[in-house]
Amino acid sequence: MKTIGLLGGMSWESTVDYYKLINETIKRDLGGLHSAKCILFSVDFQEIESYQFSNQWDKSAALLSEACQSLEKAGADYIVICTNTMHKVADVIQQQINIPIFHIAKITAAELKRNQIKTVGLLGTSFTMEEEFYKNIIEEEGIQVLVPEKNDRDKISQIIYEELCLGKINQDSKEFYLNIVNELNQKGAEGVILGCTEIGMLINQNDTEVQLFDTTKIHAVQAALHSLND
Repeated sequence: MKTIGLLGGMSWESTVDYYKLINETIKRDLGGLHSAKCILFSVDFQEIESYQFSNQWDKSAALLSEACQSLEKAGADYIVICTNTMHKVADVIQQQINIPIFHIAKITAAELKRNQIKTVGLLGTSFTMEEEFYKNIIEEEGIQVLVPEKNDRDKISQIIYEELCLGKINQDSKEFYLNIVNELNQKGAEGVILGCTEIGMLINQNDTEVQLFDTTKIHAVQAALHSLND
């Protein structure tokens, strides 16, 4: 079994889900008392968030690169960055380490292809929805990406930072997200990516008939299965 290097804390609320899902997957596949071999480096999200909103991505990249170097030195075989947004600096981090990054957008794109999705909606932070670092990877697989309107994107992102990252679940926010999912579906999206690792705390497949692709679940389960591949 390979050792997974988890880069977490962004936010710790979703990192908990990563640890749980990874170990549940290993237990399901191997049975008995088996659990995942993993190492966690959890950063202070307040510092990362301040770099995001002050456009100091170079500083966040340096901080996360140092964390990943620590994971590598500790024996990790590959890195799982437990957040969508900070994959914006994944290429920079990869240049600083000698083990691969298990990229969340690439894994999600593969899941979309398995489900024969041609057009997909994307929810996430403003950075994820508006910039190219994430959407391009999906689109390179021949999948069209739809995002909400600007005002809706702002509110989606605000809910992530001001509620979900703090563990707050608001019914009004849930209804707002589900309305956005339905709007994207009406515009042609065959499914919707929950492209922030906290969104699954708010909505899930039981809430809608529109197919949801929860990146936390997809990323964590595939990371666990990857650890079992020789």
